[in-house]
This record gives sequence, C-alpha cells and structure tokens, in this order.
Amino acid sequence: MTLVEEPTTADAPQKEIGKARRRKEDARLITGKTTWTDNMVLPGMLHLAVVRSPVAHAKITNVDVSAAQQSPNVIAVFTGQDFKDEQGSIPCAWPVTPDMVNPGHPSVAVDEVNHVGEAVAVIVARSKTAAQDAVELVDVDYDLLPVVLDMEEATAQNPSLCHDHLESNESFNFVFDAGEAGTGADTEQAFADAEVVVSRRFVQQRLIPAFMEPRSVVVQPQGDNYTLWSSTQIPHILRVMLAMVTGVPEHKLRVIAPDVGGGFGGKLQVTPEEVLCLLVARRLGKPVKWTETRSESLMSAHHGRDQIQYIDIAADREGNLKGLRCRILSDMGAYLRLVSPGVPVLGAFMYVGIYKFPAYRFDCRGIFTNKVPTDAYRGAGRPEATFAIERIMDELAVELGMDPLELRRKNWINAEEFPFTTAAGLEYDSGDYEQATQQALELLGYDELRAEQQRRRESGDPVQLGIGISTFTEMCGLAPSRVLGSLSYGAGGWENASIRMLPTGKVEVVTGSTPHGQGHETAWSQLVADSLGVPFEDVEVLHGDTAISTRGMDTYGSRSLVVGGAAVMKAADKVLAKARRVAAHLLEANEDDLDFANGSFSVRGTPGTGLSIQEIALATFAAHNFPEGMEPSIDGEATFDPVNFSYPHGTHLCAMEVDTETGMVTIRKYASVDDIGVVVNPLIVEGQMHGGLAQGIAQALYEEAVYDADGNLTTGTFVDYLVPSAADLPHFDTGNTVHAAPGNPIGAKGVGEAGCIASTPAVVNAALDAVRHLGVSDILMPLTPERVWRAIHQGGDGGGRATAGTNAYGGAQTETTAGVATDASSLGGDR
Repeated sequence: MTLVEEPTTADAPQKEIGKARRRKEDARLITGKTTWTDNMVLPGMLHLAVVRSPVAHAKITNVDVSAAQQSPNVIAVFTGQDFKDEQGSIPCAWPVTPDMVNPGHPSVAVDEVNHVGEAVAVIVARSKTAAQDAVELVDVDYDLLPVVLDMEEATAQNPSLCHDHLESNESFNFVFDAGEAGTGADTEQAFADAEVVVSRRFVQQRLIPAFMEPRSVVVQPQGDNYTLWSSTQIPHILRVMLAMVTGVPEHKLRVIAPDVGGGFGGKLQVTPEEVLCLLVARRLGKPVKWTETRSESLMSAHHGRDQIQYIDIAADREGNLKGLRCRILSDMGAYLRLVSPGVPVLGAFMYVGIYKFPAYRFDCRGIFTNKVPTDAYRGAGRPEATFAIERIMDELAVELGMDPLELRRKNWINAEEFPFTTAAGLEYDSGDYEQATQQALELLGYDELRAEQQRRRESGDPVQLGIGISTFTEMCGLAPSRVLGSLSYGAGGWENASIRMLPTGKVEVVTGSTPHGQGHETAWSQLVADSLGVPFEDVEVLHGDTAISTRGMDTYGSRSLVVGGAAVMKAADKVLAKARRVAAHLLEANEDDLDFANGSFSVRGTPGTGLSIQEIALATFAAHNFPEGMEPSIDGEATFDPVNFSYPHGTHLCAMEVDTETGMVTIRKYASVDDIGVVVNPLIVEGQMHGGLAQGIAQALYEEAVYDADGNLTTGTFVDYLVPSAADLPHFDTGNTVHAAPGNPIGAKGVGEAGCIASTPAVVNAALDAVRHLGVSDILMPLTPERVWRAIHQGGDGGGRATAGTNAYGGAQTETTAGVATDASSLGGDR
C-alpha cells in the first residue's frame, strides 16, 4: 500500500456543490457532435411515413393503398386492418377513478378517426422522400361524423359524442373534498357562512410542447431481439409499456434514449409511432426509422393545458380566507395518453397554493373532444392550479379593496408554522414566503414603480403601468411511491443509481434519470466528486440505455436531482462504507477509528498516513490483501424512494406597460426569487429558471393551439404557433433563498418547472393591474394586442364571439367567448 500525506486545509479541494460549473455535455450538444436519433443510419434501413387523417371525426369506409404500393422504392403499406390483431392500445397508466372511461387508442386507426392527424396508414420505403411521396397516393374514404370541440357544449344535455360507442363525453369525475378527507372543514358550510364570495371563470388555453428536436424512432431487429432508439424522456417506462402493448418480451427489448433535444413533457409518452416502428420492424425483419416533420409534431404529438376553471373563493370582510371551491373541465382530447387523466389530478392538491384555507373542494371532469390528446406539459397540473389561485386572490383583493400583496401576507403560511399540513392534505416541509417576497420587491424596485403607476394614472398617460404578483409553491420531486399508489398511478416514484469504482481510480455513475437538456452529467459529477473526494473530471455519467441503466423511472416532474440525484448520493454512501472496510483492513485499524476527508481515509490521531479511495479501488481490483468474507468490490447501488414531495416556492413580480391605444403589452421589468433548497450548480439553476420563465410568459402572451369549427389545427406551423425568441423576452432579475429540504439527502427541492409555474399569473395580473381602473377584469390568454384592445374598448375579456381571422402578431386564430362567470355553480348542463 502507499501512504499519502494528509492534506492541510489550504490544500483541501474546493467543494463542487454550489460551484457554477460549465456543463460537461454542452460542447457536443451545442455543436451537434453527438448522436441524435435521426442521425442514425443502419445497414439496410427502411423509412416510415405516416398517412394522417385530414378530418377530425369520421368512419373509415375504405383505404385504397394500391397506387402507393406501386410507387418507386416503396416496400410495403400497412393499414389499421393489417395491425388490428397486434397493435393493442396506446397505454394510459393513470386510471384516476375506478369508473374512468378509456375508449382505447389504436396506433393506426381501424374503423374510425377521432382527430385531425390521427394515423390511418403507414408507408415503408427505401428512402424518406420515397415514403413521403407515397403518402399522397393513399386514398381514404371517410363518412363524416359530428365534431366535438367545446367542452361546455360537450357536457350539455344531449351533446354530440366524440366516441359514438360511449354513453357520454365524460372520461372521469375526480373529487377531493377536504371535509370528507378529514384535512379541512366542510366547504359548503364555509361558503354559506362567508361574508364575501367571489366567483370567476378562467381559461387555460391549449399549448403545444415545442421541443427543439422533433420526435424520431429507430428500431433494429436482431432475430427475436429488438433495439429501439427514441427521442424520449422515458426509456425505462417505454420499454415496459411497449412489451405490454406489442407482446415483445421485455428481456428481448432494449430501449435507448441517446442525446435528446428537449422534451418539456412532450416526450413523456408512449407514442403510436414507437409502436408502429416496432411492429413494422418485426413484420419485415429490417431496421426502420421514422422522424416527424415539424407540422406533424404540432398536429399529432400531444398537447398540454386546456382547462376551463370555475373558481369560488370565500372570505370575511377583513380578508381572512374561509374556503376555496374549484370545478374544472379538463380537455383530454380524443384519447387518454400515458398520464393524461393524472395531469389535472396532480394540480388538485396545489390549488390552495401557499395559503391557510380552512375548507377546500376540488371537482374535475375529464372531457373527450375531437382534438389531439393532452398530457404532461412543463409543470403538468401545477401551472394550471397556480394560475387559478393567484388570479382569484387578485380578484378577491379588488372586491375587498385590499392591496393584493397584503391579502397574500395575511393568509400565507408563516415560516415558524412549517411543517404545515394544507387543506389539500399535503405536508409542506420548509420555506419562508416573506423572505422571498421581500427580496423580490427589492429586485423589482416595487415602491418606485408603484409611485410611477400612480403618476401615469393621474396624468391619463396612454401607456399605463401595472404590477403583477405571483406567490407560489409546487409539489415536485415526483414522487413517493405509496402516494402515487393511493392515487392509482400505475408505477412508483423511486429512482435508481449505481457507482462503479474503476481500477484506475476513475468513476462511472449509472443513473435511471434520463436527461433531455437538464445537465445531469455535470450535476451528478459534482455530487460524486464531493461525496467520494475524486476530481470532477474523473466522473463519467451513463444514462438512457436500458441495457446499461437497467432500472429507472426517468425524468419529469422536477424529480431528476431531488430523486435521481438522491439515489446517487445513497449509492456513494454504500461505496464509502465498503471502502472504509477495505481501508481499515489495509491500515490495520478499526473502522470506527478512520476519518474520511478529501478523498482519503486516515487513522484518527496519526496524521501523515492514509489511503485515497482511488488506491482502495486498485487494491480491491487486485484483491491480494482483502477483508475476509467480503466480495472484491466497492461498487454501490441504491434505490431512493422519497417519503414526501418536495416544495420549492417563490415570489415572482412583473411590471407591465400596456398601450391603451394599440393594446400592445410590454414587460418593463421581471423579478423572481425562488427557494429550491440547496443549489448544486448555480449556472444550471439560472438556465432552468430562464427557460421556465420563457415558457410561462409565452403562455401569457404568445402561444395558443387553435382549432377551427371543423377540428382543423389552424396553428400548425411556427408561422402561426408563436414561440417567442430571446428577442421577445425581457431581462430577468433573479435571486434565491435557501431552505434545505429536510427529507432529501441533498437538501434539494427541484427547479425545472418553477419559472413556468409562477410566471404566467404574474404577467396576466400585471396587465390587468395596468387597466383594471378602465373597467377591465379579465383578458383571455394569450394577451394579444387585439384582445387587450378589445377588453379596454369593448368590454368583456377581449375574446369576442366566434371571430376568425389574424391576430395582431400575425397568426391565424379563432376566438370563442370566455367571459367572467357570475354563477359558477354548475359545470355544463343548462347555462
């Protein structure tokens, strides 16, 4: 063995946790010198193209593929009838109620299409262009059926049906009542006794996850074994589900997610195209590839949000909250995808926000329409909940004549009250809402802006100024398996990791969390470098391949660091425990007498002697002098299952200028202070916050998936679906407070969704604050200049009634009425 000199304090390496490391993966990702799924070329590979329905709802009476089959370089054409007995149904893993209705979702339609863009046939050809050319040659006869698009009409009496084999358009009705659950008082009594009740109808418009890299799938058959590459967030879940759907034995199926260019929930899915590629490869015995066009992505990949929210809030005249009642219509689209019903259910527990409501009731109905299915989109249920509570708090403040910030302060959970169990039954573990708010106010220059706002109002300035507030928390780090089980989710929320100490002293970390841009390789390397005392550069992180990372639950719900990183830390603890035993043997000492610091074990009280963990790794590999009864390995594997969600929180403030003559809105200043627990890498955190803010602001101001009266997506390109660029966004003044999550080995809480959750209501509240004195109480999102101008000059929420044309940003748009409700006592029926 080799003795090493004990380092002095001056020699001690700087801690990695908290260091703003540039990301290891950036060089290859930014330059494109990596393997995206669509880069792959395999010998003899065939190409798929999908024939998609141009109508929203119809019976398929005939599919003529003869011309396509004769097209040059076309190998085969398959219809739904060809795969009828083997394609199964796209899985839904979250039956949120025992009687939830699932109509079934074939990967390629057999007898009926239920949304524009649904697959009706598959072309297989020697080249991508040959496959795409043959799409035009497939002749499909459709017998048109009534189209269901409006959720309120879909729940009225005797509606048209999205699926004619079902009795109604309702998939489920999920109810949480705090009084019945024992977590709060009787809600109806609270409202009956309240001095003030404010009721509003809010609309969460439909959004599209516009990830950078389009979806792509490659399948290679090797006998009865299959390797599937996919641009996916969930290779482990995908493997399990594909085995169940197609009957390919799980141990015969390897799924790889190479570098993935963004997801935002849009790749948290088992897609029809993944199933079809596997079926075609099995049928033909040849490798196949499918890569979507951008218009295919917008038209047929799942969408997000799309809710109508009827919110009632009860209080006394002094502003003390008494109760909250939420009734939600959530658009499922035509089918249930992987977690479609669970998205609004996740939000169910967050409508109370950071406030001490004595009583709470949540009632959500999932509704089928002839649109693309909805599923997870960044935040998944939490942004919808935060928008509702932060908007209704402003509305209550107006009714009471109170400052909206003071109303919040009066009712939020105080720092000394943590841990606090909310009326929704969740135990918030830590935080300080006042501290975050005070820091945000200083960043914004709140008092000066309020004074300027008053001057503009008094002078009648055509450009008015408003300040919007959003104080929020979220449940993330998804999730404790037992909690998911109680909500009928089809899987757990644990995560797995292993650490392999190589003989040369280098370290391999295998993680079940699969990145799609978050920086796992850098953050995980920092965690391991600190835990084991090895150089940051000596850590390699492996992920995304079910043959290498055999166990995992993948990436979504701000769970990567909080759950996946925690598993890495637990694995590191096991490595150290084994290494300690070997070190004690080699140093001829008792394990309890060893100290571990800066990557070395030494005998307490005998400075100048010690063994580095790299030396122990080499000695273990040789196994010449090894503890009796111990296997020659100091590798460690751990599975971490959290006991609670994590609860990041923050305060976001937006100063907004509104030109009352044109309706143009401009963000003057944006400040946010978030508490995400312990920060591992400030650069990654800043990037996650900026990205989340961009998406939340985009919902408020720019993005909306719009269908015309026949069910055609009129925002099917980036000309019409408005994704903002950096030039469209303001400078962000960001800060953070730190309250370590007590139940997490790292102390982390999660950051990936915070900006997206908090920013949307801050922006909308700011715009309304600017023009509320002009009689405006609501404006439909996105806040286009046309809608803002209408709300100011014509009243209502700026939506108009069935007005088709071009919005003021240049995109095609069809608008429908969505005004403020004075009576939110019913969901649908006679209105």
